[in-house]
Amino acid sequence: MTKLTPMMAQYHEIKNDYQDYILFFRLGDFYEMFFEDAVTASRVLEITLTKRNAGGGSQAPLCGIPYHALDGYLSKLVGSGYKVAICEQVEDPATAKGIVKREVVRIVTPGTIIDPGMLEEKSNNYIASVVVTSTHYGLAYADVTTGQLKTTSFFYDKLQALMDDIIRISPSELILEDQAEYAPKLLTLFDKMGVLISKKDKRFFSTEASTEMLKRIYQLHSLSGLGIQDEEELIKASGGLLAYIEETQKMELVHFKQLEHYHLGSHMIVDNYTRVNLELTETIRQKDKRGSLLWVLDKTKTAMGARLLKQWIEEPLLDIAKIVKRQDIVKYLYDELLVRADLRHYLDEIYDLERLMTKVVFGSVNARDMLALKSSLAVLPDIKYLISDEASEAMSEITQGFDVLEDVHGMLDHAICDEPPFSLREGGIFKDGYHETLDELRDAIRNGKQWLLEVEERERERTGIKNLKIGFNKVFGYFIEISKGQVKNAPEDYIRKQTLANAERYIMPELKTIEDKILGAEERINKLEYELFVSLRELVLLEIDRIRQIAKTIASLDVLTSFAEVSEKNNYVPPVLTGDPELSIVSGRHPVVERIGTEEQFVPNNTVLDTTDDMVYIITGPNMAGKSTYLRQVALITLMAQIGCFVPADSATIGVVDRIFTRVGASDDLFHGQSTFMVEMNELANILNNATHKSLIILDEIGRGTSTYDGLSIAWSVVEFIANSMGAKTIFATHYHELTELEGKIGGVKNYCISVREEGDQIVFLRKIIRGGANQSFGIQVAKLAGVPNHVIHRAKAILSELEASDIASPKIDVLKSKSSKVATEQLSMMDFTEDPVTQELKQLDITAMTPMQAMGKLHELIERAKEK
Repeated sequence: MTKLTPMMAQYHEIKNDYQDYILFFRLGDFYEMFFEDAVTASRVLEITLTKRNAGGGSQAPLCGIPYHALDGYLSKLVGSGYKVAICEQVEDPATAKGIVKREVVRIVTPGTIIDPGMLEEKSNNYIASVVVTSTHYGLAYADVTTGQLKTTSFFYDKLQALMDDIIRISPSELILEDQAEYAPKLLTLFDKMGVLISKKDKRFFSTEASTEMLKRIYQLHSLSGLGIQDEEELIKASGGLLAYIEETQKMELVHFKQLEHYHLGSHMIVDNYTRVNLELTETIRQKDKRGSLLWVLDKTKTAMGARLLKQWIEEPLLDIAKIVKRQDIVKYLYDELLVRADLRHYLDEIYDLERLMTKVVFGSVNARDMLALKSSLAVLPDIKYLISDEASEAMSEITQGFDVLEDVHGMLDHAICDEPPFSLREGGIFKDGYHETLDELRDAIRNGKQWLLEVEERERERTGIKNLKIGFNKVFGYFIEISKGQVKNAPEDYIRKQTLANAERYIMPELKTIEDKILGAEERINKLEYELFVSLRELVLLEIDRIRQIAKTIASLDVLTSFAEVSEKNNYVPPVLTGDPELSIVSGRHPVVERIGTEEQFVPNNTVLDTTDDMVYIITGPNMAGKSTYLRQVALITLMAQIGCFVPADSATIGVVDRIFTRVGASDDLFHGQSTFMVEMNELANILNNATHKSLIILDEIGRGTSTYDGLSIAWSVVEFIANSMGAKTIFATHYHELTELEGKIGGVKNYCISVREEGDQIVFLRKIIRGGANQSFGIQVAKLAGVPNHVIHRAKAILSELEASDIASPKIDVLKSKSSKVATEQLSMMDFTEDPVTQELKQLDITAMTPMQAMGKLHELIERAKEK
């Protein structure tokens, strides 16, 4: 083997422990990469690839970056999906014997980025882990920059729910157990999401190791304090995730203070289809925030508030008491206009406290970050004073636990100067008066010249030598120079150092003391200020729990203030929340469409849904008339009510719903590659398998992806199943006008249509929902409005006339109308999700508890029962 240079040997030794990472190897003022790392990095970073002597005449591919430009290059590599190990010099090269000692001090992966400059400030950057046990999937996810950690579990047959939750979280990195058997459908999802997968050994996720990790991080004697002591999948998922984060950060995770064990039933479930179809956080086509519900509601002033708002939109509440508590605060801020205006002003002064504290934890905080923390804390007393209103019970509850952190602010205010540098090694961080020795050293630099002039004048008077002067050179430092004619007058305490042709040079103890202060002052100032800053950082770290708590309070207050601001500007009203099934909206409006700014004035509409007489709306009418807008607005108003916001309506009473399901259009999703009809049926199956009588279902144009008869049959059967078996509040927009026949034949089904006015050969969309079914679709008129050529329009009219005359334009539904719903349901049993009794009994059989004869007997019995059916 080729003999490597000592430096390259050290590189290989370190690289062997980090095979899956690009190694940034610190050499002086540069980070250098070698071999395959260099080839990859030069390509991704677009920097020059060169070579370096590796020993024995061999050459190693090499590229490098300046150490001070690390963040930019690091961001580009990690953003491209690579993991980076940062290897630093951990001893002073000036004092090192032999090659400088180096160690990997930090690992940066897409899910463990802590530098705010590399992150989207208004979004969380999640890293997640998924584990498999004998009965469950365990899921845990965390934001390393905020210390947030959540975990939940799913039975094997709830794979779709797990996938929906992972899509909702949208992690930038997933930690999986190597060799574990994950469902192929799950692995396909990960691949389509493009998320970085990091696999760890089975021992990494062991129950024992994960238990010890959780106990250490949360300082517990047992996991009973977390409430997950008996749930293996939660222990392994959360413990393994924390172990990975700690491994990458190379330090204890002291900012992880709380583990939240959540259940899908603790919030309204909003699956991926619904998030996409309702455009909750981004639009379907442009993937842009503008045009989404988040865009309308986000008037937050802090990054913390913006992140929390997104979480609230994706996790609406079910607990009416919690919803009303939010609503009460919104109402107070809505009514108190001046308080709200001042509060928004002060909130605008607050930096991202969550991520600032994470930088404190990881030791990456600088003096300007501390200044940002100080200025953020400075406005807390003003905020507390503003919201201290004893007349408001909701506000009083906030102010009681509102810690203004005066002591922490005072400590920072006393310490950090008004314009500190970025670097911690250049001094200039602390105010005068903060530290006695630091003041003396600064005085040495500021007053050094004056000290020398004073000594020179004093020595002239003491010796009587008028031409005595003080000089400096690099060999002796500061000295006293006396001409040859005055040497006899030199005092005894002068020490001769150099003889010149016309003069003698001396030193004395006082002069050397001043010299030490002046020459060593700058270096000692830099060293002392760094040490003082580290001490200050540790003092701030001691207050992390208090600062985290106030950050959480500020984030909530920011979101609720945003709700109040939006509600007042957009003329929203507080909805009434109930546990009853009724959903009543008077003059409801679509929150996004009305803000987009079209020339057409938005037309409000009423809605009354329940689980008895007004259970299913069948809505007919032409395309472009506003059916989809109306469907979405009902869903969005319901969701807005359950996050605590006011709603766009004249009034609203919302019976809390457990889930909102939507099947609206053929949106591009993670199942692209399947036919439009298959996507539609996937979404429909999800709805019919998981909706309850407390759900809200929004269906738009079911069955249009297949033949007319198939589509109508499916649509008809779906309405029957929802009305007869499920009892969920449903709005069903359809182009099958035959479905209007269901009113009066199926209880709870009501017909509505979009009002249209005909003006000769033209139509005018009135956008109003009215009782009754539409008598025609106006498809040809809509085509004309869309700009279809006139000759095509004329031909279409002629064909339509022929079809209507021959009576083949519509399916024959007389047979269906003549049969009972029961018979129709049996004929369309593909949509009947009521499980067969024989199947139920088969699932419950425990054949391990039977003798062979008993098993054969039971099998014969089930066969006979199946034949009878």
